[in-house]
Amino acid sequence: MNVARTWSVALLGVDATLVEVEADVSAQTPEFRIIGLGDRALSEAVQRVHNACANSALPLPRRRLTVNLSPASLPKHGSGFDLAVAIAALAGECGLRRDSLADTVHLGELGLDGRLRPVPGVLPAALAAARAGRARIVVPHANLAEASLVPDIEVVGAVTLAEVARLHGADVAVPEREPVRHGMTVDDPAPAPELADVVGQREAVAALIAVAAGGHHLLMSGPPGAGKTMLAHRLPGILPELDDRAALAVAAVRSVSGVAVTALSRLPPIEAPHHSASMVALVGGGSRGIRPGAIARASEGILFLDEAGEFPASVLDALRQPLERGWIDIHRAGMSARFPARFQLVLATNPCPCGNYGVRGATCECPPMAIRRYIGRLSGPLRDRVDIELQLRRVSRARGHDPGDRVSSADARAQVVAARARAERRLRGTPWRRNAEVAGAWLREGPVSPPPEVRRPLDAALERGALTLRGYDRVLRVAWTLADLAERDRPNAHDIGRALFLKKGIET
Repeated sequence: MNVARTWSVALLGVDATLVEVEADVSAQTPEFRIIGLGDRALSEAVQRVHNACANSALPLPRRRLTVNLSPASLPKHGSGFDLAVAIAALAGECGLRRDSLADTVHLGELGLDGRLRPVPGVLPAALAAARAGRARIVVPHANLAEASLVPDIEVVGAVTLAEVARLHGADVAVPEREPVRHGMTVDDPAPAPELADVVGQREAVAALIAVAAGGHHLLMSGPPGAGKTMLAHRLPGILPELDDRAALAVAAVRSVSGVAVTALSRLPPIEAPHHSASMVALVGGGSRGIRPGAIARASEGILFLDEAGEFPASVLDALRQPLERGWIDIHRAGMSARFPARFQLVLATNPCPCGNYGVRGATCECPPMAIRRYIGRLSGPLRDRVDIELQLRRVSRARGHDPGDRVSSADARAQVVAARARAERRLRGTPWRRNAEVAGAWLREGPVSPPPEVRRPLDAALERGALTLRGYDRVLRVAWTLADLAERDRPNAHDIGRALFLKKGIET
């Protein structure tokens, strides 16, 4: 049998699947063909492999060469299969060790001169190779730092095809070539701004701490200059650092997005798409492949939609399912991909198109119909999925200079970490870790549900239609977060009342 086998990886979203690359040489009319449901980039790999081998002094067989990518029913995209195809094709002519090929995963695009060019998605590919028990992965030199983030697998960063062939036993001279550098944007998140810069918004800062402690969604409404954007951009700085699992998940999405990942960032990400962003830009997709959108890139962090009233209503309503599920499925002809969507949603909007409706000392010139249409873009079902709704006012000069209003990011983060630790201890033995994740039935009927006299204001609001049952559960989640911040074992009537006010503005 003259079939050589090695491995590569196919990506659908952030899900990576190992692909067996088989090369067979037969005594027929010379031809080089790649089969196995590849895209246009894979069909063009034939010419890249031909030229790269010729310019690396590595002869390809002068017979019919068939390369199969198995499983053949799995769609395969991109130029990352070039290296595996070339190595499998060269195995017979160059005497490559079959056992070494069979235990190695190859990723990389070939240049015509034989150098390896970086490809996106190396991190999830290396994770898949490690989980599958492969001993080694070979990647372009520019992707070496990214692949090295994965433990339990040997990572080799190669500059040329000849270097990889010699790794597997070929007797070939390895020329000294300048490595191809990463042309992608380097993922280097800036530190979060300091919360102490926010002055005169004591209640808003307290609500922001509750949002961080419980993992809740937030809607801020107020005139321009009230501090909505300022507060939102300080939220990542008071969240706990990402653990290894979350940091790897964030980096994997960044890698698939085409960003060069060189280290694991522990700072929760924040995505703030412009209000002109399309549906595809927000949820993901594309015509030549499925790429992650802002929802997936914000997973494990914050999705901030500033000027939410300017977004098309259809784009905003696309958030409803990901908010409930924690993931998003994107379907295209012949393929589908799943991306994580474990984000906290923060919305900021003006009260009307001009921003002056209800503002003391200002004049609103918007007609009533324009105000209703503007606010109506935030549909009832979407607002029902928001845990806290804040009404912000502009800060007066007297309050703005009060030093007692300031809370540092370090102090706020300490409160958040302590509250989350209390929640994790209480939720031990359940599938949840944050209050925002807890199922409504468990909150209402579980072993730690508040007694009826504490829930009486909530029951009254539900009975008169001021709350839906989903809103009822969200108020309970916020009440638990307030109790955790106050170091109480269970929410009391004050916590329920405060949570109800933060959700609907209802005084108890």
